[in-house]
Amino acid sequence: MHSKFRIATVLLLCTMFSFALTSSAVENQPRTIVSGWIPYYSVKTVLPFIKKLPTSNPPVAGAPVTCEPSEYTPQDIAALNASYLFTNKDLMKEVMPFWFSLKSPTFIRNDYLTGNPSWPMADTLCLMRKTGLKIIPTITDGTNKLVLSGYLANPQIRTTIVNTIVDLVNKNGFDGIDLDFEGFAFVDPNTTWAKTAPLWVSFIKELSVQLHAAQKLLSVSTPYVFNPIEKQKGYTVYAWAEIASSIDRLRIMTYDYSVARPGPIGPIAWTEKTLKYAISIMPASKVFIGLPGYGRDWITSIVGTCPTNAPVGLKVGSRAATFKMNYANTKAAIDKAIPVFDVKNSEVTYSYVQTFNGLTSKGAATSCAVSRTVWYQNDRSYTERMNLVAKYQLGGAALWTLGMEDPTATTAMRNVALAIAPAAVKNSLTIENVESKTVNYGDIFTLKGVLTLKDNLPIAGLEVSIEMKREAETAWTTIAALTTAEDGSISTPITIGRSAAFRLTTTGTWERAESTSNEEFVIVRPKLILERPSTVQHGRPIHITGKILPLTTGAAVMLQRKTAGKWQNIGVSTVTDSNGEFNLETTEVTRGIVVLRVQIINGEQEIISPELSIVVR
Repeated sequence: MHSKFRIATVLLLCTMFSFALTSSAVENQPRTIVSGWIPYYSVKTVLPFIKKLPTSNPPVAGAPVTCEPSEYTPQDIAALNASYLFTNKDLMKEVMPFWFSLKSPTFIRNDYLTGNPSWPMADTLCLMRKTGLKIIPTITDGTNKLVLSGYLANPQIRTTIVNTIVDLVNKNGFDGIDLDFEGFAFVDPNTTWAKTAPLWVSFIKELSVQLHAAQKLLSVSTPYVFNPIEKQKGYTVYAWAEIASSIDRLRIMTYDYSVARPGPIGPIAWTEKTLKYAISIMPASKVFIGLPGYGRDWITSIVGTCPTNAPVGLKVGSRAATFKMNYANTKAAIDKAIPVFDVKNSEVTYSYVQTFNGLTSKGAATSCAVSRTVWYQNDRSYTERMNLVAKYQLGGAALWTLGMEDPTATTAMRNVALAIAPAAVKNSLTIENVESKTVNYGDIFTLKGVLTLKDNLPIAGLEVSIEMKREAETAWTTIAALTTAEDGSISTPITIGRSAAFRLTTTGTWERAESTSNEEFVIVRPKLILERPSTVQHGRPIHITGKILPLTTGAAVMLQRKTAGKWQNIGVSTVTDSNGEFNLETTEVTRGIVVLRVQIINGEQEIISPELSIVVR
């Protein structure tokens, strides 16, 4: 469980910073089957604490936060590039910052701010986005017993909670949200589950509609559930079957099997049983197996009377001590124990005795022998669980928490990911029927993509999403979906009103890796529509009206006359109104042909109309 579990020591975890992400297929690319949580209390080890270099240009209010190489020292960049997420990003597709807690229908507490008061969240997110991984933060249930279920029972309050969550996602540009509402399971009585379950289902369905409308992902993290037909214990309040069609990820906490009493953290047979039920009611690609990066150390017996210099709290049945997996080997050496791999549970265990000698509170000599039992997972445990990912073609694994695993366990995950690597997809985009990638407003151009395997074999029947990002936008938006022809190509006419970038993406399958094409930017030249007379009587005003498309407000407009081969400003300048329209006027007293044109200045952009020849009678 997440909200109940805290590691006393700081997690050893670094992350990555990549300034030049590429979309081309990489040889021997492993399957991206690893994800994990990044708790708020360890963010400063997730991303090494670095500060931007001083600048003479203060940030513009409301402008996107940037994190470019020039803003950091070379040493900072080197540290970020050498860190955990950078060296393992090829295994991952997403991360879950464990930062938020729902406190009321309108308030989500930001625990990141509490844990990192001098390090702006926007800066941290900016650096995390440089990894190219999806960011799907976790929200926990921060309410008291039965409060959240009471909220969900009221349709209006339920909708308010949905809106609050969606607003958090949209305002921060997250790729989705992960719900870790464990209060239902571990705070509320199980006698309330039958009543809470349908309320939870209604909430999930409503939240799903709003998130998916915004092209965001909905992830749910819960304890285990078994097939209800078998009538075995499980956290049925989470109603997996009923929410299956509404969620994009199910992350199963296949750990904490043993908490109060000594035993395995997550026996492999127990783990596989809940996985099998999950994939029987939803696509396996939605299901993620939970991997614990921690172990537990229980007191099993105490013989004698412990002295006053012994650690406080030595008692049979007291809460087990926790430790990180990457500390397990060192701990075993300190404990003078020989770890044994338990094949049945696919975990490591050992027992040892601590002896404490000293004085009682009354000054008498005394000693005690404290027997302890340890369980944790190692690289073999991870290999066998990642093999379940391969066996059932799951979405992947979710680590609680990233970076707590031993380096050999990371290698174990990598080895499995390489062994089941999907075929790489080459994805290329070109712009056709366009000169210098510049078009006039309203003109049609063609986007063409070609998708092949690495040996250039065309991929037919592959669904391809066309994505667009306008100037000043930070997020990509899907504007169309096409299917590749027999030659692996897609082609579609496009017309746009403003300059924008385009790319093609494909979703990964078990057989093929996801792919992203090169980006192509198309510049749109504004279109100028003019109305003017072809002839006018001398001495009478010449009226010229116009409009700029796309609509541009406040652009400077000037009328110019051609005299002796040179253009000269005449009349009074004006500006375009809220509809992009303008009016110009001049008077000619000499009969003949006058040649005019309109000049428009919009920032650094200049628009010149064609020459206007008007007969003056």
